[in-house]
Amino acid sequence: MNSYFITTPIYYVNARPHLGHAYTTVVADAMARCHKLLGEDTLFLTGTDEHGDKIVQAAEKVGKTPKEFVDDISGRFRALWPHLDIANDRFVRTTDPQHIAAVQRFLQRVYDRGDIYFGEFGGHYCYGCERFYTEKELENGLCPQHLTKPEYISEKNYFFRMSKYLPWLKQYIEDNPSFIRPERYRSEVLAMLESGALEDLCISRPKKRLTWGIELPFDKDYVCYVWFDALLNYISALGWPDGPDYPRYWPGEHLVAKDILKPHAVFWSTMLKAAGLPLYRHLNVHGYWLVRDTKMSKSLGNVVEPEAMSARFGADAFRYFLLREMHFGADASFSEEALTGRINADLANDLGNLFSRVLSMSGKYFGSVVPRPAGLTEADQAIVDLCATAMRNFAQLFCNVQFAQGLESLWELVRALNKYVDAQAPWALYKQGNMERLGTVMYVLLAAMRKTALCLWPVMPTAAARMLEQLGQHATPQTPPVPRLEDEIDTFDGLAPGTALAASSNLFPRIETKKNAAEAAPANKKGKASAPEAPKAADTKAPAAAADGETAKELIDFSQFQALDLRVGTVLQAEKHPNADRILRLEIDFGEGKPRQILSGLAAHYAPEALVGRQVCAVLNLPPRKIRGLVSQGMVLTAGDDAALALLSVDKPVPDGGHIA
Repeated sequence: MNSYFITTPIYYVNARPHLGHAYTTVVADAMARCHKLLGEDTLFLTGTDEHGDKIVQAAEKVGKTPKEFVDDISGRFRALWPHLDIANDRFVRTTDPQHIAAVQRFLQRVYDRGDIYFGEFGGHYCYGCERFYTEKELENGLCPQHLTKPEYISEKNYFFRMSKYLPWLKQYIEDNPSFIRPERYRSEVLAMLESGALEDLCISRPKKRLTWGIELPFDKDYVCYVWFDALLNYISALGWPDGPDYPRYWPGEHLVAKDILKPHAVFWSTMLKAAGLPLYRHLNVHGYWLVRDTKMSKSLGNVVEPEAMSARFGADAFRYFLLREMHFGADASFSEEALTGRINADLANDLGNLFSRVLSMSGKYFGSVVPRPAGLTEADQAIVDLCATAMRNFAQLFCNVQFAQGLESLWELVRALNKYVDAQAPWALYKQGNMERLGTVMYVLLAAMRKTALCLWPVMPTAAARMLEQLGQHATPQTPPVPRLEDEIDTFDGLAPGTALAASSNLFPRIETKKNAAEAAPANKKGKASAPEAPKAADTKAPAAAADGETAKELIDFSQFQALDLRVGTVLQAEKHPNADRILRLEIDFGEGKPRQILSGLAAHYAPEALVGRQVCAVLNLPPRKIRGLVSQGMVLTAGDDAALALLSVDKPVPDGGHIA
C-alpha cells in the first residue's frame, strides 16, 4: 500500500488561531481524506511552534510564564480543529520531550559532519521574524515582512553552512519542476537563490539574551534558533531517527502560506541535505485571505474568527467556501456576502435542490426504494460518462492542490443532473405510467448522486456522510471498508436496487439576505406584486441589454470615449511592489522619451520576468495615484476577475505609443 504524509506548518503560538490557520488546516485535512479515498496509508500532522523571542514577549504582556502561555494558546489551536471537522492524526508541540531530543540529535549530526561552525556576526535582527537579515535582503532598510527597521546586533553565534548547499538546491529545483508548486513560487525561490542575498544561517541565540529554546547539545550556553528547531517537527513527529513511522511515511509533503516560503524551500531543504536525509516530495504554497482587499490585522479590526464562521454557517459550508473560493496559490477575498452567495448558489440551489427533489420523487414514485434500471438511452449514457469524467478530473485536480478547479469539475456533474431531471421529466413519465423508463431515470440520478457524495467527503465530511446515509449507504468513508475512488470511477454501480432511501432531504437551507429581500418586487396596496416602471424611450441612461443576464453600464457619448488616451507600450522592467504582495511595479515605454511607472495588481497572475519585453495596452490620462508609497502614472488594461486575470495586448507588434482607437 502506498503511504501519504501531509503536514501543515506548526503554528506560532504568540496569538489565537485565525482564518489563515483554519484554511491551511482544512486544506491539509481535505488532502488527507482525498488520499484515503485513493486507498493510501495516510498520516496528517499539525501542531504548534512554541519557542523564541516573540513567545517570551507575548507571555510577559499577559503576566504568564512562557510555558503557561504556550500551554494556553496551543490548547486553543487543538480545540478549534473539531469545530471545523478536521481530523488530524497527530499534533506535535516543539516543547514535547520527543521533539527536543530529535532536534538535539539532528544538531549534533550536522555539527559532527562539519556543517555547523562558531563565529562572530553582526547583522540586522528583526524580532518579528526572529532572524538576522543581510543588507541585500532588506528593502529600503526595512524588514521585507514587517516593514520595520531591524535592530543591528553583533554577537558570537553558531552558523549552519547553508551557502555550501545553495548551488545544489538550485539545480534540484530546476530538475524537479513539481518540487515547489504552484509555479510562481518555484520561480520566486529560484530568483532568491540567484540573487546572491542568501548566506550561511545563524542557528543559535546566546542564553544571556534568550533562554526559552532548545539547548544546543554541543554548547550549553546557547539555545537553537526557532526556525531550525521548528522545521524538524516534520520528522520528530515520526519518531526520527529510529521510530517505525519515519521510514513508513517519510518523505511526505508540506502545506504552507507564502510568507514562510523561504524557510521551507531553502532552510529546510539544505538542512535535510546536510544531514543526509531525503527531501520532502512537494512544497505546496498558498496565498493570503484578504478582507476588503487588505491583509487581516488586529489593529484594523478585520480578523475573521473561524470558529464563529463555522458556528454560524456550519462547518461543511465554511469548508466548501474556503476550498472553492481560493484558487490555490493566489490571494482571495473573504466576506460573509461571498460565503452566503456560495451557500445559496452552489449548495442550496444546486446540490441541496438535487437531493431534495430526487429523494422526494423516489418516495412518491417508488416508496423510497432504489428502483431497478432497464436499458440506458443516449441521454442516460451521457450522464454515466460525465460522472466518470467528473470524478476522474476531481481526483486528479484535487489531489494536485487545484481544489477550486476540482470542485468545479464536480459541479459540472451536479448541474447536469439537475438539467437531466428537467429534461427527463419524471413526473410526466409517472403520469404516463411508464414505470420502466421512470425507474431507469431515477436510478441514474441516485447512482450519480452517490458518486458525488463520495467525492465530497474530503470537502464536507459531515454533509457527505449524511448524503450517503440518505442514499442508504451505511458504510461511509469514515467507517471500513473505505470505498476506493479509482474503483468507483470505472463503474456505475455501488447502489443496489431495493436499497431503502430517505423520504426527504434538507441539507442546505437557503440563507435569506437583505439582497434577497430587495430583489423581491414590492407589493401594492391590494397585495399584488407591482411591475417596475419601464424606462422612457428618450432616457439615454437606461441600461442596454447585456448577455448572460448581466446589467450593462450606462451609455456614454462618443466624445467621452475619445477623451481616453489609450496607447500601446513595451514593458522595460517589472518587479514586485516593495510594500504590496499583489502589485507589480512596471516601467513601460510609450514613446514619450522616458518610461512611465505603472502599478498593477498582476503579481498573483504573472511572474515579473515574464512581462519584460511584452507589449501591453494602457490608459495614460488618469490622474497619478499613490499606492503604498509609489506613484502610478496610468492603468494597464486587463480582462477577467481575480481568479483568472489576463492582460490585454495586440496581436502583432506596433510602435510604442501607438494609439488605440
